[in-house]
Amino acid sequence: MRIAIHTLGTRGDVQPFVALALGLMDRGHRVQLAAPEQFQAMAEGRGVRFAPLPGEFLELMDTPEGKAAIAGGEGFSAGFKLLKHVRPLMRGLLDAEWAAAKAFDPDLIIHHPKSIAVPHIGEALGRQTMLASPLPGFTPTAAFPTPMLPFASLGPLNRVSHALAIRGADVLFGRLIANWRATSLGLAGRRSARSGAALYAYSPLVVPVPPDWGQDVLVSGYWFLDDEAWRPPADLQAFLSAGAPPVYIGFGSMPGLDPAHLAAVVLKALEKTGKRGLLATGGGALEVANAPCDVHVITSAPHDWLMPRMSAAIHHGGAGTTGASLRAGKPTAICPFFGDQPFWGRRVAQLGVGPPPLDRKSLSAEALAAAILAMEDDHMRRTAAGLGAEIRQEDGVATAVDFIETRARQRGARSDGAQQ
Repeated sequence: MRIAIHTLGTRGDVQPFVALALGLMDRGHRVQLAAPEQFQAMAEGRGVRFAPLPGEFLELMDTPEGKAAIAGGEGFSAGFKLLKHVRPLMRGLLDAEWAAAKAFDPDLIIHHPKSIAVPHIGEALGRQTMLASPLPGFTPTAAFPTPMLPFASLGPLNRVSHALAIRGADVLFGRLIANWRATSLGLAGRRSARSGAALYAYSPLVVPVPPDWGQDVLVSGYWFLDDEAWRPPADLQAFLSAGAPPVYIGFGSMPGLDPAHLAAVVLKALEKTGKRGLLATGGGALEVANAPCDVHVITSAPHDWLMPRMSAAIHHGGAGTTGASLRAGKPTAICPFFGDQPFWGRRVAQLGVGPPPLDRKSLSAEALAAAILAMEDDHMRRTAAGLGAEIRQEDGVATAVDFIETRARQRGARSDGAQQ
């Protein structure tokens, strides 16, 4: 088959889809990945055909408005605060996704929920589409509310809450989408409500499959993209060899509103606990001018190499980073910024592999030190190690590819697009 994959967002929204693309290519399918232009080198460096999409949305995160929205955001609120900046960019993004799909002429389009163009593109091309997400929230369930809301449960409203995520784009961009459907796709009227298969790229050990999901929904396990060829810089290797495994502290692609202050809190907490620390500055949430000798600072490193060498992890709770620290069998403390991150923080605590989520807005050295010490608990460490061993037995990419192929056969997708 010819399979197009469309995804949008930060590295955590793109990297798993590169892993999926490689898994599909290994089975003989011809694949094109459409994603923000910032990730072209990541994809093409691994031999994945790439269609670059506009990168202004990622750049928006680094503007003062973007940083302020994320710093004060929770759940959907960060997105709402940026709507006035996002709306002018949407038409260009929709057109870019349409152009990429038309040029590739896929049999099947797999898409991240943020790629709101794909269901309409599938309708225009007469092709199957399949939703694929690194987090739940796009298939209604009574088991939990949408992860985009900062509540552990809404009781009888759990199932209804998922409509926020499923229909959110239609509410926010309905007029723009209707105009685009008519003028670019030649489609009249509204698209019918989404139906069909959905694929979730996290472990069922971390979030059990709800009993009210049917056979058209698969929780496959994580789609890890390992980098076996990566070698650490000499200074990082020397630091790791010089003492006990450090605590990893990093906040991924999250930008920093006051990165020097957050770094000072982190350094003070490490001092209080007497622990060595490895700080990853990532998207800029941390800024360290002078690190003490028992703290090492990096920009980033592949999690598959790094996490097994840590004693514990403290991070923002992105779905991918959470999967990486859990796979490594390390106790994990989550300090969420926005979106689905509080959801993963609650799951980590409920699983007994980490303390309750930290409150970033009131984070103190004392609270962070308490979390670090809590992760020294023997029972928590054994539980985390056991969960990690089970996750390492999963093959999320292979399971997902099996599901994709089975569903495509059932729905009669063309099969003449073998890998060339």
